[in-house]
Amino acid sequence: MKTVYRSCSLCEAICGLEIKVENGRVAGIRGDKADVFSHGHICPKGPELKAIHEDPDRLRKPIRRIGNDWHEVSWDEALNLVVDNLHAVQKEHGNDAVAYYAGNPNVHNYGSLLFAPRFISRLKTRNSYSATSVDQLPHHFASLKMFGHPLLVPIPDVDRTDYFLILGANPIASNGSIMTAPDIKGRMKAIQKRSGRIIVIDPRRTETAEVADEHIFIKPGSDVYFLLAILNVIFREKLVNLKRLGPEVKGLQSIETTVRAFGPGDVAGITGIPANVTERIAREFAGARSAVCYGRVGVSTQSFGGLCQWLINVLNIVTGNMDEPGGAMFALPAVDTIGAEFKSDSYGSFDSFRSKARGLPEFGGELPVAALADEILFQGEGGVRALVTSAGNPVLSTPNGGKLQKAMESLKFMASIDIYLNETTRNANVILPPTSPLEHDHYDVVFNIFAVRNTARYSPAVFDPPAGSMHDWEIFTELTRRLDEARDPKKAKKPARGIKPTDFLDRMLKAGPYAATKIELQTLVDNPHGVDFGPLTSVLLNRIKTPDRKVDLAPALMTADIGRLKESMKVQAGQGNGSLMLIGRRHVRDNNSWMHNIAKLMTGANRCTLFMNPRDAESRGLKNGNVVFVTSRVGEVQLPLEVVEEIMPGVVSIPHGYGHGRKGSKLGTAAAHSGASINDLTDDESIDALTGNAAFSGVPVVVRPAP
Repeated sequence: MKTVYRSCSLCEAICGLEIKVENGRVAGIRGDKADVFSHGHICPKGPELKAIHEDPDRLRKPIRRIGNDWHEVSWDEALNLVVDNLHAVQKEHGNDAVAYYAGNPNVHNYGSLLFAPRFISRLKTRNSYSATSVDQLPHHFASLKMFGHPLLVPIPDVDRTDYFLILGANPIASNGSIMTAPDIKGRMKAIQKRSGRIIVIDPRRTETAEVADEHIFIKPGSDVYFLLAILNVIFREKLVNLKRLGPEVKGLQSIETTVRAFGPGDVAGITGIPANVTERIAREFAGARSAVCYGRVGVSTQSFGGLCQWLINVLNIVTGNMDEPGGAMFALPAVDTIGAEFKSDSYGSFDSFRSKARGLPEFGGELPVAALADEILFQGEGGVRALVTSAGNPVLSTPNGGKLQKAMESLKFMASIDIYLNETTRNANVILPPTSPLEHDHYDVVFNIFAVRNTARYSPAVFDPPAGSMHDWEIFTELTRRLDEARDPKKAKKPARGIKPTDFLDRMLKAGPYAATKIELQTLVDNPHGVDFGPLTSVLLNRIKTPDRKVDLAPALMTADIGRLKESMKVQAGQGNGSLMLIGRRHVRDNNSWMHNIAKLMTGANRCTLFMNPRDAESRGLKNGNVVFVTSRVGEVQLPLEVVEEIMPGVVSIPHGYGHGRKGSKLGTAAAHSGASINDLTDDESIDALTGNAAFSGVPVVVRPAP
């Protein structure tokens, strides 16, 4: 029996695993107690890497769809089919006729991260999309405008904070999100043991709220008003303290002027939070020895998600809690994609072009995925006629999935790089399945940028890849090479096929911030439990990328969007028509839709239910266990009702990632727990107008009993 140490690639916590292998099979997986970051912590998902690897539904060879039937084909035939069809579509309709979509598992795979961009650039299309714009885009937007780089995202220093204010986040279920923090529950308990406080602001009393010191209900989509009111108190009561960042910050007066119109009493009717509660939290936050405000999906995926993430940064800055221990800090990863040295060139783009059908702005070269269906349905020049997806299931994970499904049916060609025949890839003409997570090596390029401690860990492959298989990066490399040749057989520049992800990794480690320690790939190989570089340190002033190297507290785009916010105060969605406000929810075993094909993760009671407050249920004559119809502007679903006190009145909740069992997909376990897709209800026309991010939180719905 041999032992392999590696990180778990199923969520952002990147916990260290100890994997026992015997006779070519996984004999057991448990937390690596010697891991320098996770110290043996593991959640229910980690051991199920074995189930994914052994899943009989996982594709192992390329398949081609002919009519409604799928047939195995050789890699050579499959790759040629993809390239020939993409080339033909672009030759007839232009480069923008091909679109690319990347799902979030790509950021858990450094081979895809490093090699997909070259393929995307070779497509020469403006129609590039990813899960970013249904998730964390507002974080990147605020970081670009305030700090000059989309990846300079502040991270809660949870290991040293004394006051943790959480908005629209459920880190105990997510294991941290844009906050890589293994054993977040243990870290939160440590805050309380040192007499710190944890406050959760959320429309639902989540798993995180259950362990917090205080939970306060807030109406969905109103977090921006709460944040403005907090800042109103801080400025009004002269609690501003920039500390050492004072000389490096500009725009303070503009913030003070902006927040004057949003007193706690002015917004209490909108947020549902009494003015005295808002005032108390503002004073507690400003008076704490160290404090940090953290907001995630619930505040990002709403109509003012961009303003929310901006104001969270502002709150941390004006109270002296930015780039300070116990506040919001910045990681210094061993593989540094940001770079410590200042350069004068641009580090991100916004609104350099727009989508054809709706005129939505790009960010970082990507268009909002809420626009994808309309771009496919767009009949003019530049409309999408072919699609490539990589490790994504946008039919279930992006707004108005029913519309996207219908749009996909009109495509001339579709290819998917994926290990499953799922609700999205069933529409493909060709599926190219890469190796399983245990058959390739890994390094957490992205999540170390968002980590609450600076560490590095290399994960070797547990098994050799089977003969005739291809890794993700090999698929992208070969597609790139063949596409170049298809366009110009004589002038095509073939990529150096011998270059591997480990070559890039070794170079980046040697050029990174810890180069003086002589760190290289071999260093990590020799230290299978990881290398610890210590707690977060104050690094912002060395890493800031704004042109004048100042923190821009009041970017023009943010302050201008306050006008739209003031207009929204006049009309509140859902009032007077009997509708409820729909929000999502997450479970620790529900990270992605593909987790639902793992039998052990699907044990227990049905998790795909509609949460409703008893008051709302009684007024509608509904009882626990009733089957109900939930209807929005774009669609309708049917699912069981669960009457719970943990959801605030006027709000209902459906978990993310369900809606399996659709004809043509081959996910046996998931089909047996099919549930309903919340994204058959979410509205693709409801977005944050500032950033283009989807606005999932607070969708107006009507609930009625099923016959």
